[in-house]
Amino acid sequence: MNKVFDDATTALQDVQDGMTLMLGGFGLCGIPENGIAALVAKGVRNLTCISNNAGVDDFGIGLMLQQRQVRKMISSYVGENAEFERQLLSGELEVELIPQGSLAERCRAGGAGIPAFFTPAGYGTEVQDRKEVRWFNGKAHILEYALTADFALVKAWKGDTDGNLIFKGTARNFNPPMAMAGKITVAEVEELVPAGALDPNHVHTAGIFVQRIFQGEAYEKRIEKRTTR
Repeated sequence: MNKVFDDATTALQDVQDGMTLMLGGFGLCGIPENGIAALVAKGVRNLTCISNNAGVDDFGIGLMLQQRQVRKMISSYVGENAEFERQLLSGELEVELIPQGSLAERCRAGGAGIPAFFTPAGYGTEVQDRKEVRWFNGKAHILEYALTADFALVKAWKGDTDGNLIFKGTARNFNPPMAMAGKITVAEVEELVPAGALDPNHVHTAGIFVQRIFQGEAYEKRIEKRTTR
């Protein structure tokens, strides 16, 4: 199976309106910049996007929000995007906010074939609303369902032609579990090497989870909030 594609445009050519997408990264770190640009250019709409963040106004998923391509966001943190806030308050955008650990576990569970699990996170808050509650060891837990997606877009530091991936630093937060949970996982990498070139002990995501891979280009790697002293 040849998994290597020329670029994001060809790798995402069959993404259709109304699909559910997972987009890896944490803040602006380790996001699939080329994949997002290709989706904006393609103009697909009515998307459900699962991502820890919603980008910023002029970068990341924020670019898709500007073009009104997103119908629903399933996220943990959305505080850096004024356009997101405007669409939410105006009723243009449906939003499901999830505790960060629950979001990560729902993605991981989806990739592992676990349909649902109980967690104490969110009990007694709006997160609990209409969810089943059970008690374990004297503590209340709520039922959370696994998340999967039609496409998972992830970004890795290095990958090989078999789809094995190595992530760097903070990019490991959401990219690996999302790579497991996509029906079709598309990985963009900074460096694409031949199969066998990576040390198996250093691989974070095995190629069995990745259906398509390409070498990205022109990464901006923006800093969301620059702090100096």
